[in-house]
Amino acid sequence: MSVWASLDEELSRWADAGRSATLWWRDDDAVAASPALDRLLAMRAAYGIGLALAVIPAALQASLTARLQAEPADLAVLQHGYAHQNHAPAGEKSVELGPHRPAQVVIGELGTGLMAMEQGFGERFLPVLVPPWNRIAPALVPVLPEIGYRGLSTYTPRTRVNPVRGLLQVNTHAGPIRWRPTQGFLGDDFIVGLLVDTLRARRTAVASSPVVDEPTGMLTHHLVHDEAIWAFLDRLWSRLCAHPAVRIVPPAEIFSQSQDVRS
Repeated sequence: MSVWASLDEELSRWADAGRSATLWWRDDDAVAASPALDRLLAMRAAYGIGLALAVIPAALQASLTARLQAEPADLAVLQHGYAHQNHAPAGEKSVELGPHRPAQVVIGELGTGLMAMEQGFGERFLPVLVPPWNRIAPALVPVLPEIGYRGLSTYTPRTRVNPVRGLLQVNTHAGPIRWRPTQGFLGDDFIVGLLVDTLRARRTAVASSPVVDEPTGMLTHHLVHDEAIWAFLDRLWSRLCAHPAVRIVPPAEIFSQSQDVRS
């Protein structure tokens, strides 16, 4: 059985159970208007689906705020750290929001970025933090609601719906990019397989599991897509949007405070 047939079979199981398989789309590292961004926005418009654009505040250019002004409300902006700079020592995994600097310095940068995002994007900005490299020191998480964040998004299935009171976590689960040793396309089998595994785990989990109501997230990076990745995304969204058991959830709905009810 092909991996695409496996996806169809999994979605049919959702339909047989009378459930909707919810998904969402997050794209990271936005800083400016570009042909790649235009292509991303054209694709999401073609399929009529929402998109969460994670923007780096310290690198934000006026061309991006201008480019997004005419986009509909289902395109939301999240905060992608502060400067997307690695502060880990050589030999450790890259991290900006790690334990390597004083917490007050990191929190100060995040607060500065939060104000820049609010000023630049207004109501389009959702106070959701997307840590660069999807990593954040656990000690920083309890402070996030205190400085104005209402959401957190990293990678892999969440372990709690609300890591701390007032903070809703919704993660991403699959992405098409192979980062090392060279950038490129991971391939249909690997990515669709991740989606199938994530959907199956949600469908079969006990009702109290934090993954049950977590929309399955596709993570992309428009600035480094090659033609194979763009073609894959076209195949994926075409297939998903045509299936009656699938609902692509807009970011504003995902991170609405009404969902922030469990701990």
